[in-house]
Amino acid sequence: MTVTSGALRSRTELCTAIENELSGLIRKRASAATAYGPHFTRLWELAGNNVLGGKFVRPLLLMETFDALRQPGTNHRETAISIAAAIELLHYSFLLHDDVIDGDLVRRGHPNLIGSLLAEAQALPRNSVEGTREGSDLHWAQTGGILMGDMLLAATHQAFARADLPHTLRLRLLDLLEHTINETVAGEQLDVGLGDGIIDPQLETILVMCGYKTATYTFELPLRAAAALAGADFAVENALATAGRHLGLAFQLQDDLLSTFGDPLRHGKDPFSDLREGKETAIIAHARTTASWVEIEPFFGRPELNGAECERVRRQLADCGAESFVNGLIREQMQAFTDLLDNTIPPGVCRVLLDLAGQLEGRQS
Repeated sequence: MTVTSGALRSRTELCTAIENELSGLIRKRASAATAYGPHFTRLWELAGNNVLGGKFVRPLLLMETFDALRQPGTNHRETAISIAAAIELLHYSFLLHDDVIDGDLVRRGHPNLIGSLLAEAQALPRNSVEGTREGSDLHWAQTGGILMGDMLLAATHQAFARADLPHTLRLRLLDLLEHTINETVAGEQLDVGLGDGIIDPQLETILVMCGYKTATYTFELPLRAAAALAGADFAVENALATAGRHLGLAFQLQDDLLSTFGDPLRHGKDPFSDLREGKETAIIAHARTTASWVEIEPFFGRPELNGAECERVRRQLADCGAESFVNGLIREQMQAFTDLLDNTIPPGVCRVLLDLAGQLEGRQS
C-alpha cells in the first residue's frame, strides 16, 4: 500500500509524541535512580538508549487504530499516547528477559543492554584476579538485564494504573495487560521447554507458542487497547483481536524465516543463532518430517557450530522444503487475516491493518 504524504506526516507526528512520552517516563526514573548510585543510574541510561528511536510498531498500531475508531468528542487521545508508550516499555522489558534466557548480547547489529554492561565490566581495570569469579562479568551484565526488565514491567503497570480514565475502563485495560503478560510468559515457557527438549516439538505446539509469545502483545494488545479507549463496540474489539492473532503469527513465522534464511546485514542478527541454540521453529518441525533430518539433526543445537556447517544446514533446510512450507503457513495466516476485513471492522481501521500487512510482507529485518 502506498502511504500518502499526509499519512507520513501523521505517523512522524505520532512517533514524536510517543518518543516524547517515553523520554519523560525514562527521564523521571533515571533522575530518581541517581539516589541509588552510578551503577543503578547507568541501567536507566542504557535502557533509554535502547528504547528510544525504535520502530514503535506497537504504539503506532495502537494510535493509528485509535484515531481511525474514535468518534467526535472522544477525549482520551493523550491517555492513549501514554498507554501506547507504556506498551513500548512492556515490549522492551520482554526483550531484556528474552535476551537473558537466550544468552544474546547483540540486537539489530549492536550490543544490547546486556552486551553493553558486559563490555563495560570487561573494560574495568583489574589490579588482581584474586576474588574475581569466572564468568562474573557476564553474571553482572545478565543480572542488569533481569532487573531492568523487572523495573520496566513495573513502570508499565504504573502507567496503566495511573491512566486518567473512568474506573471501569482503567480496570478493563489492566485486565488486558494481565492477560497479555500471562500469555507472553506462557509462550516464553513453551519456547524454552521446546528448546530444552522438555516439551515435544509438534508443529501445533510451536504455532501455539508463537501466538502466545508474539501475537498477543505485539498485535492483540494494542488493537484491543485502541478499541477500548476509542469506545468501540465489543464485536469490533474481538474482530480486531482475531485479525491481530493472524498477523502476529505471520509476523513470528516470518521472523523465524529471516533469522534462518535472511540477510544478516539487513536484520542485524546472528544468522545462525537459532541453529546453534536449537530453537524449535516451524522450519525445524517440517524438517523433522523429511528424510533430510538425519543429516541435519547432528548439527542442530550445537553451540560450537561453525559458519561452513551452518551454511550447509541452511541449504539442507531449504532443499527439504522447510522454507517453502513456512512461507505457505504465512500465506494461510495472511489469507485468514484478509478474510476478516468485512463489515465488522470499520474501513478506516482496515486501511491501517492493510498498511501494516503490506509492511510485513516486504519486511527484511
